[in-house]
Order: sequence, then structure tokens, then C-alpha cells
Amino acid sequence: MNGDDLADRLRDDHETAFSRLGSSKALYALTGGEMEAASVRAAAAADQHAVADLLDDWAMAEHGDAAPVFADLAEETRDHAESLEPDGYEPRDDPDLYDRLAFEDETPGRVGGLVGRYLVVSEYVGQMVGFFIGDADPKAADEFRTLRSAVEDERDRVIDLLDEVCEGDDDWDAAGEAADAVVEAAYEDYVETLESMGVKPKNVC
Repeated sequence: MNGDDLADRLRDDHETAFSRLGSSKALYALTGGEMEAASVRAAAAADQHAVADLLDDWAMAEHGDAAPVFADLAEETRDHAESLEPDGYEPRDDPDLYDRLAFEDETPGRVGGLVGRYLVVSEYVGQMVGFFIGDADPKAADEFRTLRSAVEDERDRVIDLLDEVCEGDDDWDAAGEAADAVVEAAYEDYVETLESMGVKPKNVC
């Protein structure tokens, strides 16, 4: 087992969830039905702020190889968040997947959970790029393409970090369980949000 194997297994095991989390309806859920540029930017900023705050906490609690990576990622994601904030941005509640991520208190689970988070957010950001292309805003589309590239680079660093922090089967099991739980939390949030808005998620592909 290595980090790439775990990421591939996640994509295979949660194929339906990722398909739906990468759909326009996922963006509809993230923005609370407000499919406007400011709402898309606010949703992206809220996500980046949430992971930055969590990574800051983890960086202070860790003492091994993960600590400097968490600290670097916290700085990078906070920079993303601040650059994405629309005029009049107000902090939002953290997405549910971060409540699940915060549950992890051991390094393999934290890193594995982050892999799940990055795979989910890669889907979200892809939809955001498409939104701004459709909105005929090439400048914003390019900005979100840059964000997508940054998210993919950060994802690859976290996948590599798994190989450093997982030393045996128990560690890999913990990482995999955390990653599964984070993806499931994101998908459950998607379903519950759409249902609360009168949309039937099972009909969404």
C-alpha cells in the first residue's frame, strides 16, 4: 500500500459520490442555491479558511514529519481564502467534512482524511472553473484554474506525506478509514443540503 494506491481506491470505492460532488448540483448546494459569482467565491473562501484553521491546529499538535507540511499548507490555503473573498465577505459555518476531519487525533488518520478532503475539493473547484467560463468571466475562470492547480499540487504533497507517516498496516487502515469518512461526510452534506432545498439527489448524476 502507498499513498497513490489509497487515493485510487478512494476514487473507485466512492465513484458515485465523486461523480455527484463534481456536478453542477454540488455547486448549487455549496452556494445554497445562489448561483452567482459572489456566492461561488464565498463558498470557495469558506472552504479554504476552514482547512487553514484546522491545519494550523494540527501543525501545533504534531511533532513529526507532518508538522511542517501542515504548517505550509495552512499558510497556502489561508492565502487562497483571502484572495477569493468577495466584497462584503462574512465568515460561514465550516462545511461538515471539516467536523469529521477535526475528529482525527492521530497522524495517519489526519493525513488520510486530508487526502479525502483534497479529492472532494478538486471536484468542487472543477465546477467553479466551469461556472466562471459559463458566466463569461475569463479573468475569474483563470483565477480558479490557478486554484485548481494549487489544490492538485497540495493533494499530491499530502498523498506523498502518507508514505512518510504510515509505517504498517494499522496506520494504513486508519488513514483509509479517515479518508472514507471524510468523503462520506461531504456526500451526506450534499444530499442533506439538496433535500432541504427540495431537490432529489438520487436523480442527480
